[in-house]
Amino acid sequence: MLYDSGCDPQKDTRGKLPESFTTPWSELAMTRTCTCIYHFLVMSWYIFLNYYISQKGGRDQQKSKIFLNGGQWKYLTLLNLLLQAIFYGVACMEDVLKRIKGEKDIKFMTAFRDLLFTTLAFPISTFVFLSFWILFLYDRELVYPKALDGIFPVWLNHAMHTSILPFTLAEVILRPHCYPQRKKGLTLLALASLAYISRVLWIYSETGTWVYPVFAKLSPVGLTAFFSLSYIFSAGIYLLGEKLNHWKWGDTMQPRKKRK
Repeated sequence: MLYDSGCDPQKDTRGKLPESFTTPWSELAMTRTCTCIYHFLVMSWYIFLNYYISQKGGRDQQKSKIFLNGGQWKYLTLLNLLLQAIFYGVACMEDVLKRIKGEKDIKFMTAFRDLLFTTLAFPISTFVFLSFWILFLYDRELVYPKALDGIFPVWLNHAMHTSILPFTLAEVILRPHCYPQRKKGLTLLALASLAYISRVLWIYSETGTWVYPVFAKLSPVGLTAFFSLSYIFSAGIYLLGEKLNHWKWGDTMQPRKKRK
């Protein structure tokens, strides 16, 4: 695998750069082209899913009822699909601009791509996959009632809740990502979590209905514990992503700013 990132690589114990830095330019160009094509295909897939769900939701009366009181964007699953479409769009654009302008002229785009993936795209997609299937296997009525089987086809359920993990892991393997300082990364993830929780509570206060059935089973204390544990879980996923990135690519942390 070729090393392609705006991060400064670390030498090994013998003082040598990673092997990928000695890779011929032709092979590097081929890998970048394949990566760009991959990002374009995945972006197209997520755009299709977002379009398909929005169109079907508007035409099908049963589906329209599901999207009442907050619309489709009240569901973390669908917000994640939008997030993934945005991320892979940014990644694809960064691939193209890198070939046109070179790495030095698009450092901001590369930094934004990495920040988006490390703090949101990876943690949220992995959280959606794990939390959905854990609750589904425990009691599917808590998160995806059986009645939905007659509304959403099986392939769409797996597109929303299963295939998201392989795509995310493939991104980890394909290229390194500069992780921000841990405090900054976890803070951004916490702000995103707080924003979604606030929206869930606002929808309940306005409509009297919960986004997910599991929330209706919990007391106020139980809800507080559930949301707190959910953030701890997502923070653990963030740290896992950091470890996977380090295991595959070595240390790609953003350097600390020197004090003047």
